[in-house]
Formats: sequence, structure tokens, C-alpha cells
Amino acid sequence: MWVQGCTIRCDGCFNPQLWGSAGGTATSPRDLLELVLDAGVEGVTLLGGEPFEQARELAEFAVLVRDRGMSVMTFTGHEREFLDAPDAPDGAAELLAATDLLVDGPYRADSKDLVRPWVGSTNQGFHFLTERYRGLADQLTMLPDRLEVRVTSTGEVAVNGWATVDRLDALLAEADARPVVGRGRVR
Repeated sequence: MWVQGCTIRCDGCFNPQLWGSAGGTATSPRDLLELVLDAGVEGVTLLGGEPFEQARELAEFAVLVRDRGMSVMTFTGHEREFLDAPDAPDGAAELLAATDLLVDGPYRADSKDLVRPWVGSTNQGFHFLTERYRGLADQLTMLPDRLEVRVTSTGEVAVNGWATVDRLDALLAEADARPVVGRGRVR
């Protein structure tokens, strides 16, 4: 779930369009849960924007998700120590308590991480807050750092993750070999 609003504003952020508090769609935790249940997924990932700027509401949502046996992974530009401190955002403790895997730390463009999955820079840490994904702790450098590419029916392309120009060229060449992607075409 992508959330709107972030005052951290890391230089080189992948989602600067989510920094402002305007935009997005206000949705209740229970309505979000219905979307998740309809999607038939194993769990949810909270990212943004900055989830801890809406920690209380997202904690309520995360509890509903976990009560259904699904997982919660939360990304934050804050460091874990700050989230545990007395001046942490309202609801931070509750969101941490309802999170299985926390990825913390601001994105640093000068320290790109092309080895570990899911993170953007080498300073970002993984915190296994429950046993659910703890088995991945020793495998992070062995898991592939994947690139997610979404192509809409109108031909819009969104890329999530890091890739070298050579890797993107190879991906596009492979996609071009398959003439149809969804209802659109790769050009």
C-alpha cells in the first residue's frame, strides 16, 4: 500500500510524487482490508510516502491484516532507534508491533544497494520483528534484487527497483520479443 505524504524527502527518492499530503484517496482501515482480501495476496507492504506519518491508522490496518493470517512489511525513512524513542510519531509503537519485517533508514543516492532485495541503499536495515520472515535474515544477499516493471493497458510504464542501463536494455529486448504485454504493446 503506497501512502501519501512524507516530510523526510530523501534526495533521489523514487516516489517524490508522494511527498505532499495532497493527493491519494482517504480510505478507512477496514475498506483497505477489503481491497487486500479481494486481491488474494499473502500479505501487504506499507511504503510511500512515509508510513509512520500515518502510523496510528496504518497500525489499525496492519492489525486487521495480521488477524487474517497475512504478513505486514513496512518501509520507513526513519531509523529504528528513532521509532522506539519517546519523540517517535504518534502510533509508531503500535505499527511496529503489527509489522513482521521492517526496512528502515533514509535512501542515500550515493550508496545504492544493488545486492540485497527490496532496499535502495546500503545503509537501510532489515528488522525481523516477528518469526515470520526471520529465516530470510541469512539469505538476503543470496535473494535476487528484482526489478518490477508494470505496463498499463494505456501503455504507461512504471519501474520499481534498481537496474543498470545494460540490464534495462536486456529486459526491454526480451519484452520486445513478446509482441503483446497485457493489452498494450512494448515499443
